[in-house]
Amino acid sequence: MKYLQLGDRNVSQLVLGTMAFHMGDLDGAYSVFNRFSEAGGNAFDTAYIYSGGDCERVLGQWMKHRKNRSQTFVIAKGGHPNGSVPRPRIAPEEVRADLEVSLIRTQTDYFDLYLLHRDDERIPVSTVVDYMDQEIRRGRILAAGVSNWSPTRVQAANEYAVQSDKHPLIAISNNISLAAAKKPHWSGCFLTDQAAWDWHNENQFPLIPWSSQARGFFSGNFSPDKPDNLHVVDIYYTDDNFERLNRAQQLGQEKGCTAIQVALAYVMHQPFPTFPIFGPVNLDELNSSLGAVEVKLTEKEMQWLNLESKTLGS
Repeated sequence: MKYLQLGDRNVSQLVLGTMAFHMGDLDGAYSVFNRFSEAGGNAFDTAYIYSGGDCERVLGQWMKHRKNRSQTFVIAKGGHPNGSVPRPRIAPEEVRADLEVSLIRTQTDYFDLYLLHRDDERIPVSTVVDYMDQEIRRGRILAAGVSNWSPTRVQAANEYAVQSDKHPLIAISNNISLAAAKKPHWSGCFLTDQAAWDWHNENQFPLIPWSSQARGFFSGNFSPDKPDNLHVVDIYYTDDNFERLNRAQQLGQEKGCTAIQVALAYVMHQPFPTFPIFGPVNLDELNSSLGAVEVKLTEKEMQWLNLESKTLGS
């Protein structure tokens, strides 16, 4: 496993997403969590909205069973839009309610990193920073970040934090993958476009990519004549992305690995800190993703995979 600094902790670069797990299959969840932990993984991603809260309950049960809470880096999220709640869901009172429920479900007193799941520009960044700083000082979260926010808003928030002697945001969780998304996956989601990529690179600001494997686009289950998965078709079916798939397959054959491992390694090899979230539903998928840790990519290979050069030697 590879580790990078996130805040003041050494965190496994791969982050295990827990969204698919539920209380009806604790054995299946525990087998995946245990294998990830044995491989050196210590970072887990969860959220108030996932699986009706079950993924938080499963993770909490596992940590209680393993007695490893202090060794586990838990990334939790709250403040996701709710159609039945017309108020801004990142308002302090809304986030506080989500946070308190998530802490109970996870059977913990704190989260290592707490992210706002979406943005809502009706709420000033000063309000966000002030509230998150309160929770950090209270000890219920150790660090704060955001998901699906623009770098512009994050920069404004952190400038306010510095001026006000408050804790800054330490990470963004936005979408990036070797396959370039044609548009955001869902309303309110943020893609890491070239301008955002440049900002992360210039500031060396950590990115926690979701859908880092492009929803399985590189798994071998997708081709131009197979439009079965409408969401993947809508987001990723382009000539350029199928050329990226072809190149990932070619490079994988040369390196003795799979295209999906090459694609995950691509996200891990960005020139700024990345902590890709991956979501295996069983041990086979987990072990496949873990194999990406061993894949080494050169700068020329990175450029070639991303269609920035016509040949590996150019």
